[in-house]
Amino acid sequence: METEEEKKVYQHLNSRNITFVTHKHPPVYTVDEAKAFWEGIPGQHCKNLFLRDKKGRNHFLVVLLHDKKLDIKKLSRQIGSDTLSFASSSRLMKYLGVEPGSVTPLGIINDKEKKVQVIVDKDLLDGDTVNVHPNINTRTITLKIDDFRKFLDNSGNRVRYLEL
Repeated sequence: METEEEKKVYQHLNSRNITFVTHKHPPVYTVDEAKAFWEGIPGQHCKNLFLRDKKGRNHFLVVLLHDKKLDIKKLSRQIGSDTLSFASSSRLMKYLGVEPGSVTPLGIINDKEKKVQVIVDKDLLDGDTVNVHPNINTRTITLKIDDFRKFLDNSGNRVRYLEL
């Protein structure tokens, strides 16, 4: 059964002629848990980190390959920010409308004021497809890389493609 949040994502993608394939699975909260369900799902798998700056004025959604380690200090220098840290679950809900374990770039459809900056690892774009949650951790959807970029670039949020 689809949740309202999930339906909202599908409607958003369909209205922009973005095709996707949906894969159902039990709830997953970490990349390690998700790996058990990746067989038969081609494409790049990512992890998503929701960060904030020291004063909590700026928020960043970082999307990178699932097996890559993020150097948060290096990232803060790359983007010209002060110290970065993980944002709280209440901030995650406020800005992206998702619970921990369901963080996804598709959450930016809930960022009405376009406050969240999206940082995408350039290596994630090397494949043909990418897999993300549709704002719920019981589904994974596969998007073509070009459609993923189209979604991000037309979101209204600031999006940067960096080598992480």
